[in-house]
Amino acid sequence: MAESLAEHERILQEIESTDTACVGPTLRSVYDDQPNAHQRFMEKLDACIRNHDREIEKMCNFHHQGFVDAITELLKVRADAGKLKVQVTDTNRRLQDAGKEVIAQTEEIIRCRIQQRNITTVVEKLQLCLPVLEMYSKLKEQMNVKRYYSALKTMEQLENTYLPRVSQYRFCQIMIENLPKLREEIKEISMSDLKDFLESIRKHSDKIGETAMKQVIILQRKKESYSLITEILKVYWFYSSICFPPLFQSLLCGNEDIPISLLELKGTLKDFSPVYRCLHIYSVLGDGETFENYYRKQRRKQARLVLQPQSSMHETVEGYRRYFNQIVGFFVVEDHILHVTQGLVTRAYTDELWNMALSKIIAVLRTHSSYCTDPDLVLELKNLIVVFADTLQGYGFPVNRLFDLLFEIRDQYNETLLKKWAGLFRDIFEADNYSPIPVANEEEYKIVISKFPFQDPELDKQSFPKKLPMSQSVPQIYIQVKEFIYASLKFSESLHRSSTEIDDMLRKSTNLLLTRTLSSCLQNLIKKPHIGLTELVQIIINTTHLEQACKYLEDFITNVTNISQETVHTARLYGLSTFKDARHAAEGEIYTKLNQKIDEFIQLADYDWTMSEPAGRASGYLMDLINFLRSTFQVFTHLPVSIQNRPCFYLSEFPLKLIFIHESDKFLIFLSSK
Repeated sequence: MAESLAEHERILQEIESTDTACVGPTLRSVYDDQPNAHQRFMEKLDACIRNHDREIEKMCNFHHQGFVDAITELLKVRADAGKLKVQVTDTNRRLQDAGKEVIAQTEEIIRCRIQQRNITTVVEKLQLCLPVLEMYSKLKEQMNVKRYYSALKTMEQLENTYLPRVSQYRFCQIMIENLPKLREEIKEISMSDLKDFLESIRKHSDKIGETAMKQVIILQRKKESYSLITEILKVYWFYSSICFPPLFQSLLCGNEDIPISLLELKGTLKDFSPVYRCLHIYSVLGDGETFENYYRKQRRKQARLVLQPQSSMHETVEGYRRYFNQIVGFFVVEDHILHVTQGLVTRAYTDELWNMALSKIIAVLRTHSSYCTDPDLVLELKNLIVVFADTLQGYGFPVNRLFDLLFEIRDQYNETLLKKWAGLFRDIFEADNYSPIPVANEEEYKIVISKFPFQDPELDKQSFPKKLPMSQSVPQIYIQVKEFIYASLKFSESLHRSSTEIDDMLRKSTNLLLTRTLSSCLQNLIKKPHIGLTELVQIIINTTHLEQACKYLEDFITNVTNISQETVHTARLYGLSTFKDARHAAEGEIYTKLNQKIDEFIQLADYDWTMSEPAGRASGYLMDLINFLRSTFQVFTHLPVSIQNRPCFYLSEFPLKLIFIHESDKFLIFLSSK
């Protein structure tokens, strides 16, 4: 019993002193003891509680007054606490109101700081994007003003420098996607501009060629003027001691080249920027070879069109001029492209194109010139070909084949001259009266000998009026031969040939005039029915004087070609044989006509062939025949002595030979057996 009480005391001490968390095991031990221990413990616990209550009561009694005082003080504090609460509440309200404004301002500050941060970020990003946008805007502007080459450079900068910095933005992706499209657009636009340029240059080729050829003509005239001035200065310098400026001294020393180049013409006739632009664009795009092939292909097509002549080109000189202008304009453009671009055209390409064109040009000129029958037109064609050749030679194109062609055309020119002069000769022969030229006074005589080199000392001794032995056709023929030489010489000018070659050509063409054209006209004249014995005699006299004038024609050719007298000519004039043949033909015609007339007299006579003895007088028919022969032989007195002494005119059907002998202006006529 005593042990259980002691145990309960211990348990209560543990409960009072132990943390409530550890009470569980202590209380469990109460139930683990002896039966009814719980009851006893509860009793003990109640006794302990009562003891504590008594102690508390004692304590409270001891402190009651202080507690009352404290409560009193607390009540006083309660009123102050209420006031304080109201003040705190009011202060809290006012603080809350003030806090709301602060919160609002703080939120505004936070929002502004966020905006400021965003703005700073945007500025930083825009600083990266603005150059891209500026470059893209610049690209659009360059596209609008058609500065495509600059636009390509801008694209290259965008792709390589600017766009990689801001590639994360969607607008940059759009730009990147648009750039190839813009490149293709630039290619198409530049190619369209090139096509327009090619079409325009094709239309303006004739104007370009016309300007180039006019420039050559001006240069040639200037050079001729310089040459003339040089000759004058040389003569003047020889006869004076005046000192000339350096320019004149250089001219006098033979430096006659005029410092003017055909290259001045380049770049002044047409805007070539579409070609440069398109070439640069395709080069930048790495497609330069495609552009070169396209350009050359198109220009070859245009060359074929330019080289195609009009069917009526040979009818007028303007047709040839337009043809040459177009060709010159075409090759001036190609030469300009050759010098101002690198690789678009090459010298080998232009040479190939020129050789092709030259073959076509020669074939066209050879064909169309063959249709020309007017020598003036052929001469103008020759002058055009010379200017055409000189122009292209000035641009570096070989033109030797053109000058070779001119020699072919020269033969044709001579043929047209021969045909023209054949008509002139026929007109002269038709208009001639075949009578000696009468001169009434010295003035008329000088006029005649100024046209024809006639010399006769015996005739000079005679007084006026008098007659020259030749008829009017002789000086006219002589003048026309000289005109022919001048006309032939015109073609030989500017052919870059020596004086000896020109002299030789003139002599050959003059030989053709004499031996073929004039000879044929004389032969036809002699055979004409209306030409009688008197006319035939005058023709013989005329040919004699023309033959004598051949040496003067040779001297004339030597003078006009300015060739030395000592030069040995490969060709001489064959007028001697020409006029001898004409005289022989005239003599034969005289013989024929005389015999025909004698035959007519004989056939008309009514002879009595059965007479046993002569009647003692000649037949009337025979007397008429003798009178006819006497008057006819009187005409022969005008023949040169060398011809008068040539006997034997044979009767054709009469078995007799008629012999006439000149003796003191009297004729002895014999009839004798053959």
